[in-house]
Amino acid sequence: MQADDEQKLYLMRIRGFAPLVGKNPRVLILGSMPSVASLEKQQYYGKARNAFWGIMGELFAAGPELDYTERSCKLAEAGVAVWDVLASCVRPGSLDSAIVAGSEEINDVAGLLLRFPQIQHIFFNGRTAEQLFLKKILPQLLVQQRFDNVSCICLPSTSPALAGLDFAGKLQQWQVIREALH
Repeated sequence: MQADDEQKLYLMRIRGFAPLVGKNPRVLILGSMPSVASLEKQQYYGKARNAFWGIMGELFAAGPELDYTERSCKLAEAGVAVWDVLASCVRPGSLDSAIVAGSEEINDVAGLLLRFPQIQHIFFNGRTAEQLFLKKILPQLLVQQRFDNVSCICLPSTSPALAGLDFAGKLQQWQVIREALH
């Protein structure tokens, strides 16, 4: 492969997934953009070392020991929807810090909230998801007056890149999702 081809491959636009959403979601978990491993598997949080499915196993019996379809159904049955703030972007690798500024295209989170007004809680899987939401989606929601009575909480990223907090520490903070559903 020549250097020009490598550069083009390095800066390809990546696209995320449709939301995981059941009939009656009451909570929305927003990430930033799927990792390379997730994109290859075509699954949210597909990287084996990502703590997301381990945490979902502890909270909703939707753990990594189940196949992806079963995990997704368990979350939907619990009232948990999963999506990403970004629909697409240019990002070499998997790190949020590598997202090329100005390349971000957002998902229609406002439309999802309109379609499911029973969603009362948004939880961000990490600071990047929260910052992108505040910058690119919240102003639209405020203008459209679609954001009454929705709480937003940023949780520590489940990514293995956040090494400063172990699984138990992440799980402890993520318990707030189960509490929001009761």
